[in-house]
Amino acid sequence: MTRRRPLVIVTRKLPDLIETRMMELFDCRLNLDDHAFTRDELAAALNTAEILVPTVTDELSAALIQSAGPQLKLIASFGTGVNNIALDAAKAKGITVTNTPGVLTEDTADMTLALILAVARRLGEGERLVRAGRWQGWAPTAMLGMRLTGKRLGIVGMGRIGTAVARRARAFGLSIHYHNRRRLDPAVEAEFDATYWESLDQMLGHMDVVSINCPHTPATYHLISARRLRLMKPHAIVVNTSRGQVIEEEALARALYAREIAGAGLDVYEREPDIHPRLLELDNVVLLPHMGSSTHDGRFDMGERVIVNIKTFVDGHTPPDKVVHTMF
Repeated sequence: MTRRRPLVIVTRKLPDLIETRMMELFDCRLNLDDHAFTRDELAAALNTAEILVPTVTDELSAALIQSAGPQLKLIASFGTGVNNIALDAAKAKGITVTNTPGVLTEDTADMTLALILAVARRLGEGERLVRAGRWQGWAPTAMLGMRLTGKRLGIVGMGRIGTAVARRARAFGLSIHYHNRRRLDPAVEAEFDATYWESLDQMLGHMDVVSINCPHTPATYHLISARRLRLMKPHAIVVNTSRGQVIEEEALARALYAREIAGAGLDVYEREPDIHPRLLELDNVVLLPHMGSSTHDGRFDMGERVIVNIKTFVDGHTPPDKVVHTMF
């Protein structure tokens, strides 16, 4: 790539300070009205940009990437997950892909704990009761929830975010259990007094709270399936702040409706922004609009990482956040 300013196309509205900085550094085309790009708009961008800055709302399929023009050399994603990008197709075309890992860890872990508390203590139900004018005052058996202290938390995918969740959960008296493809270093386990379960099936059957913190990959698609949901205790709750495709949403809706598990807290969905209609009808579910990483600090830090990745690439070096592979 030459030393002139590269043509960068950004698919969504980013924080003002980030956009200003990008305009100073690059020949930048912004999405001023923040509409989600159509497939045709993505195809046009892929055939125009030297560097594309997409987000999780942009589905960059193999067919789209294969149709990209030869000028496209970098996809600098504004986000951590890359399940929306056909990485094999990008590699075959010689297109480098970067993401923004790490900067959203604390925000997402905060939201995970918030959802655990909200479901366990029925905060959503209580708030709706008050707003509807149906609250009749305190009663000894009203709105009883689950105490967290002394309960078991099973973390599915104890990477950066899962570890941050464990750190917070310990403060609430939860005992930490986890399932990964690879066991953590003994020092990390000792820090959290964490128990490793090689078998996800066995772990699910012993947990009171299950937190999904693994990425969406072909290996994790419907990892929490109908069969695995049936392994959970009737009083157990499940929280998902990773990707909706990790849980078989139809099966989750059935299990919650039948009270086969006690509740769920969801910030992500299998077919966003569509939500399973049965989930919308249930009181034992807390539903959020994919806002786990939605803080001013987090969005700014994401933009800064995108800029660093682009500048490093343009200067002829390997970007610090080049995507090689994903795992949990």
